[in-house]
Amino acid sequence: MPGVMGFLGCVARRAGLRGSPGVSPLVRTSARCYSSEPTKERNVPYEKTLKQQGGASAGPTKPLPRSADAVVIGGGSLGCQTIYHLAKMGMTNVVLLERDRLTAGTTWHTAGLLWQLRPSDVEVELLAHTRNVISKDLEEETGLHTGWIQNGGLFIASNKQRLDEYKRLMSLGKVYGIESYVLSPAETKDLYPLMNVDDLYGTLYVPKDGTMDPAGTCTTLTRAASARGATVIENCPVTGITVREDETGVRRVRAVETEHGTIETSCVVNCAGVWATKLGDMAGVKVPLIAMHHAYVVTERIEGIQNMPNVRDHDASVYLRLQGDALSVGGYEQNPIFWDKVSDKFAFSLFDLDWDVFSANIEGAMNRVPALEQTGIKSTVCGPESFTADHKPLMGEAPEVRGFFLGCGFNSAGMMLGGGCGRELAHWIIHGRPEKDMYGYDIRRFHNSLTGNNQWIRERSHESYAKNYSVVFPFDEPLASRNMRKDPFHQVLTEQGCVYQERHGWERPGWFSKDGPAPVLSYDYYGAYDGPKNTDDKYRALLGKEYTFDFPSHHHVLKDECMTCRQGVAVFNMSYFGKFYLSGADAKQAADWLFTADVNKKPGSTVYTCMLNKSGGTEADMTVSRLERGAANLPLAPESNGDTYYLAIGGGVAEHNWNHIRTVLQDQGFTCTLVDHSEDMGMLSIQGPKSREVLQEVLDTDLSNQAFPFSTHKVVNAAGHQVRAMRLSFVGELGWELHIPRDSCLPVYNAVMAAGAKHGIINSGYRAIDSLSIEKGYRHWHADLRPDDTPLEAGLAFTCKMKSSIPFLGRDRLELQKKEGLKRRIVCFTIDEKIPLFGLEAVYRNGVPVGHIRRSDYGFFVDKTIAYGYIRNPDGVANPDFVRSGDFTLERMGVTYQAKAHLKSLFDPENKRVKGIYD
Repeated sequence: MPGVMGFLGCVARRAGLRGSPGVSPLVRTSARCYSSEPTKERNVPYEKTLKQQGGASAGPTKPLPRSADAVVIGGGSLGCQTIYHLAKMGMTNVVLLERDRLTAGTTWHTAGLLWQLRPSDVEVELLAHTRNVISKDLEEETGLHTGWIQNGGLFIASNKQRLDEYKRLMSLGKVYGIESYVLSPAETKDLYPLMNVDDLYGTLYVPKDGTMDPAGTCTTLTRAASARGATVIENCPVTGITVREDETGVRRVRAVETEHGTIETSCVVNCAGVWATKLGDMAGVKVPLIAMHHAYVVTERIEGIQNMPNVRDHDASVYLRLQGDALSVGGYEQNPIFWDKVSDKFAFSLFDLDWDVFSANIEGAMNRVPALEQTGIKSTVCGPESFTADHKPLMGEAPEVRGFFLGCGFNSAGMMLGGGCGRELAHWIIHGRPEKDMYGYDIRRFHNSLTGNNQWIRERSHESYAKNYSVVFPFDEPLASRNMRKDPFHQVLTEQGCVYQERHGWERPGWFSKDGPAPVLSYDYYGAYDGPKNTDDKYRALLGKEYTFDFPSHHHVLKDECMTCRQGVAVFNMSYFGKFYLSGADAKQAADWLFTADVNKKPGSTVYTCMLNKSGGTEADMTVSRLERGAANLPLAPESNGDTYYLAIGGGVAEHNWNHIRTVLQDQGFTCTLVDHSEDMGMLSIQGPKSREVLQEVLDTDLSNQAFPFSTHKVVNAAGHQVRAMRLSFVGELGWELHIPRDSCLPVYNAVMAAGAKHGIINSGYRAIDSLSIEKGYRHWHADLRPDDTPLEAGLAFTCKMKSSIPFLGRDRLELQKKEGLKRRIVCFTIDEKIPLFGLEAVYRNGVPVGHIRRSDYGFFVDKTIAYGYIRNPDGVANPDFVRSGDFTLERMGVTYQAKAHLKSLFDPENKRVKGIYD
């Protein structure tokens, strides 16, 4: 007999025949159920849930302590993992508060899948830690089984591009010792006899993937935490967060309020999932996530399905999770239902399943496993999940309130990322920063103007949800909520064919098409919700040409932009840069402590420097210019009676850097003023051998080497407008940056282009900067320079004032590292084959994996693919001899290529060109 929902095939046909009435993406009406009868059974596919151990009682399960070192709010996967790791790291006076029972809300009904391979080295490491905790550590500590089942994972590829993506994952996995195999359709059929393989291109099989049990995992985690002294209290809703300003005006957490008492604490951890936004509101913290319905169905028994691996068919946007002798079937739709009115009463409840929305998943599942068409549905599971703008979690200390940490917005991945993220969050709380590079999850990755923008949150979260199973191409860009931050050059560059990239809300030039304007249109939700789909979308068409693991069709355009810069002159619009002023009584002392380089040279100097964390890792790289004292000339200079510094920082990470500086100033008690003028100025960079000839016609100052040397700056007139000119280069050529008041941007740009016309000046974008800078060996923060890389490892020792006696943040770690020798270092690699690399390729030395590529691009001047990666010596120190004596190969999508290692810049290693010396 089929289950209460009828056969899957019948349900899918009914949903398809009835169609879907038009509904606005902003509101979804009551759910519709096209089944043989209304849903009666909606059980999750687990032997037990914590709901069955008793509902909410009249009060808390334990008395509330008067104080705690940290209070974790939310008893789902992240909350339980966080309190477990806090206790394990020695912070035992910690409390977990759950408003209902553990796992209530979302965790109790999650599918619990764990896949080991992701297109990110950090995520692979996070997943590995979760797997170790669930499959080994907890059982050894408690003697309890968490419910872990290792049945393997199978990734389905229906085309070459998808299989290439999986091969990238396989190559990265080899660096971490993760077993995986590419299978042919026939081999896949042997492994999974019930699978239809007629339309397969191949599969990737990962034998040690598996499935977690939410109730078993969370119970075991909290028992282990309690055994170490932590306190877990259920049935205790939080009603408020006490926040007060300290004597310097900094807002800090002081207490957690409940109906049953108040706990004094300086640290709150928001692990409230879908309800995290409301909890943030209690403290004045913006939590940019949104709730959606997320569903799966559980089938009746399927003969022959036992012991099969879990399946991810990304092209069909569906997953198949083994559940004993049945399957759970779920996926990601183009038209998910938003849950706008989040209810506090929703604990162990579920929504009715909307078959109009879910039918696409069923069709994909039936195609993959045809037996499903005649299989009954035992139950439906449709519950709330929280989703974010980039499908990544929200973690770290909130910018608005010190001591308020986020661990939420996990996009249905809270179980599998929980162990790794819980450990990093605990380290963050105890030590002030995570061990790994968690920038991709850090709340500070979003600009403060976006985190409270409901349109941005909704549109971006929808797009990220709908594209969750899409192939991850290196140069993809979002279509949702674009044009949020535009500089004064935006329209004129659009008219000249600028193809924009989005960073931090800014539109920045990517490259320039020869085929006319390609504006970014308003978001159309990909035609979902019966809304109109954009027509004549040239930008989207150009973006589609980037969907390749080969060189794009406009590779020759990028070459032209690069070579014009190398041989003539190009102008780059870099207006999205962050532009901060640091001043005040303690500004000099603060600058000495914040920056690795000695920035206290004479006024008029500009210095490239790093900022570090306590572990010596690189939190930022930037230029710092020391200004003259004088009256205010905003936005070019603030009033200054003392030391004042102008900081120019990559715009995509400006919010992160702003908060890092502010936090260090607060922690050290420096009396300083930090002011953001990013929106008030544009920034043009004119680069190339002919840049001096062009600018000498525009600027009213002598641009000779003697009058205007490299790494200096001055306020000058450009076509009758005051600008700050800096002689710098991010591409390795003679050049100047012009920092221009907003109202003066277009007149100055027009003057530059007019003066450059006879020299063949062109507009150029960041795709060219990426290529030119890697050719020169310049770092890009968060690519080949991250918070887990020290300047010594990154080849940036020259930025550190180690020969002076001036202390700076992280110096002690660098001194220790210098004494002990580097265990790993960055190395440049080139290959002879004319193929692109994108990062994540495995690096082998004498046949042994020693690291992976972080960043790669094609160098048009040297005419080679260039790649940078960090390599480690398994037996000791990774010194230059270790590099020189090795035979290196790179593995790209399962194919190995001979590589040459370089310890010096490939282009102009003597730095002659930036000094204006062209032999």
